[in-house]
Formats: sequence, structure tokens, C-alpha cells
Amino acid sequence: SGAAYAACHDTLLIADLHFGKGHALAARGVFLPPYDTADTIARLADVIARYAPSRIVCLGDSFHNDNSAALLPPALRLRLEGLMDICHWVWLSGNHDPHSGAGLGGEQVDQMPLGSVTLRHEPRFEDGAPEIAGHLHPCARIVQRGRSLRRRCFAASAQHLVLPAFGALTGSLNVRDVAFGGFVSSPASRAFMLGRDAVHAIAAHRLLPD
Repeated sequence: SGAAYAACHDTLLIADLHFGKGHALAARGVFLPPYDTADTIARLADVIARYAPSRIVCLGDSFHNDNSAALLPPALRLRLEGLMDICHWVWLSGNHDPHSGAGLGGEQVDQMPLGSVTLRHEPRFEDGAPEIAGHLHPCARIVQRGRSLRRRCFAASAQHLVLPAFGALTGSLNVRDVAFGGFVSSPASRAFMLGRDAVHAIAAHRLLPD
């Protein structure tokens, strides 16, 4: 799914939902079927039902822009509010939505601790402190049995974990991009690629550029 469950904290982590992206693109003349937010909420509901967490932390860019929450269709707003009633809900500020979730309730913070780990939207690879972040929409590419495979992934190193984007209309950025710092140069780095039914750990030396 792209979500991460921290069992010892009973906390579900979700990155880059980008609710309202289809509506925002349509307003700029890019017409796509307006179902991305409904699909994202449906998949989010499935993940919540699977783990039944006591807390959910959305790691920023939950909304595609700062007014997307106000523009949610009433039926989708009610469904999202129903999910928020299930557990404690935390919105982290993102670059697209510095006031994420305004008017929807839940807790709003810039970053927060999870044990000894900092949760934030944008990763700080130059900082040696452990963190979990989103923002970069990581994906990885490998060649397997002569076939090129490109999938969303968790980008994990000794001190950093970057979650894949959860939203239906989000793009992705190869982990070999310079935005990921020296990720692929570290022997400890792994890309946990999302398959249809499983997550596959791939060593950094196997990861290819696009």
C-alpha cells in the first residue's frame, strides 16, 4: 500500500496523499477523471481497517494545495471525517499544504518525535539523526530476468526512511536522483519495492537510473 505501521507505537504512517490533485489539475486545464481523491480515501480506509491503529500520522502534502480540504466534495469529506473519528489523527505540514487539514480537525504540527525518530515531511539527508519522511515520492528500477521493473518503494538507509507517495495521482522520483543525496552509495541502503502482493528488498547496487 505504501503505508508504514510502527507496531511498538501503534501508529500508522502515510505520506503524500495529495487529496484534491485532480481538481487542481482540472482548474489549470488538465482534464483527468475526477476519481483520484475517492480512490485514495478508499485505499486509506482499507489500510486503517487492516491495522486498526490508535494513531495515524500523515507526513505532509496530504492535500495538493492549502484550500483542497475546503473543496472536498461533501460525500468525500464525510468519509474522511469518519476515518478520522476512528483514532487520533495528526497532520504534518507539507510544502503543498502548510496548513494541512484546516477545518477537518485532528492535530497539526510541523514535525514530531516517534520514540527516538523524527517524523517530518522533507527528509534531511545531511543530518545524521534518524528520521521518517515523505515528499520525494521514491521509486526504484531494476532489471529482473531481462525485464525492466519500475515500482514505488520505501527508500531506507541506516538513519533515514522515505515513504512512497500514497495518493492515486502522484508521480514518483527514482532513488538514484540527486535529491536523495548519497542514498545509493551507502551499502546499508535498500529500496523496498512494492509488488502486487509483497514488498521486495533490493540492495542499492542493483538499483538503476531511469
